[in-house]
Amino acid sequence: MNHRERWNAIFNYEKADRMPIYFFGTWPETKVKWDENGYNCGCSLRSHAGPQIKGMDPDWESGMWSSHGLFRNYAVSDLYKILEENDEYRIIRQSDGSIEKELVKSTSINHTIKYALEPTRESWENFKTLMDTNDPRRFPENLDKKVEELKSKDMARIFHGGSLYGWIRNWMGVEEISYFMFDEPELLEEMVSYIVDFLIEVSGNALSKVEMDAAYIWEDCCGSTGPLFSPTVYKEIFDKHYKRLYKFYKSMGVKNILLDSDGYCDPLIPSWLESGVDIIFPLEVGTWKNTPDKVRNKFGRDLKIFGGVNKFKIGEGKDAIREHLLELKPCLDEGGIIPIPDHRIPPNITIENMYEYIEVFNDVYNR
Repeated sequence: MNHRERWNAIFNYEKADRMPIYFFGTWPETKVKWDENGYNCGCSLRSHAGPQIKGMDPDWESGMWSSHGLFRNYAVSDLYKILEENDEYRIIRQSDGSIEKELVKSTSINHTIKYALEPTRESWENFKTLMDTNDPRRFPENLDKKVEELKSKDMARIFHGGSLYGWIRNWMGVEEISYFMFDEPELLEEMVSYIVDFLIEVSGNALSKVEMDAAYIWEDCCGSTGPLFSPTVYKEIFDKHYKRLYKFYKSMGVKNILLDSDGYCDPLIPSWLESGVDIIFPLEVGTWKNTPDKVRNKFGRDLKIFGGVNKFKIGEGKDAIREHLLELKPCLDEGGIIPIPDHRIPPNITIENMYEYIEVFNDVYNR
């Protein structure tokens, strides 16, 4: 089997020749630490994706965030500018109009000084100009070449399928969107509907030219104690728009809808399944001690899983890794699950720890 065939076989509950070994990149601090200890990551030390580690399958995340150059489905503008810069920090106006403070010698998350979107109709009307579907910068002049390049790669074909809650939360901030759901639900739903129209129009031409294995939906809408909004709010505001988006993607031949949500997300899983989600990612273990078998027992085979490996176990040595991976094996044998660390690898884990993880993973699952 090639890499793409293996990915699709597992998520179609078919027998695969082996279990692929993936991860979800690292904290930027991790790359900095590995670099300081002599490991060449081969990618930006400020990034979260990668690196490609010897012994792992081709990075499933590579090219995904940019939809492999087939289209650009985010805010496009000429707004980006460094407003202030010194040896300690930069003040940056991002392409969506937000203003952030970036520390020069730290890879921590930028501090938002001004959000891109205010909770008003006037602000939304202005913001929509950054999502003009007719902007030629959204589409490559050499689309057919980009399509052929993607087809020539042996990897799972995953594209960034957008976001309905996560994007608006980023543009507005958690506090504002939380109030907005109750103060202006009709305007919020109008925004959500507009984003779906936008995603369909921007992606349609490319998706008609190449078969994709998964649409990656980025939401990050849950925390350690549960979702940032209730299933009731989901049903009232988001559900029918997700259904429309997912139906479109499936009509274009996309095999699976993969939803990325951090945190304890079990309360929303029934709604997601009803909307058309196929794969949940990264199924964090967290302080709430979630596991693939617990989730599979609650929600059945309709829910496929990408994740579920406690990333902190990787730093505890081969014996702890082996014990943990063996605990997951019965659920994996049922199919529909690819186990990967349940989020970005933190800086207390060394590259040597990762090599140990690769060795034990193959010993447990592929011998």
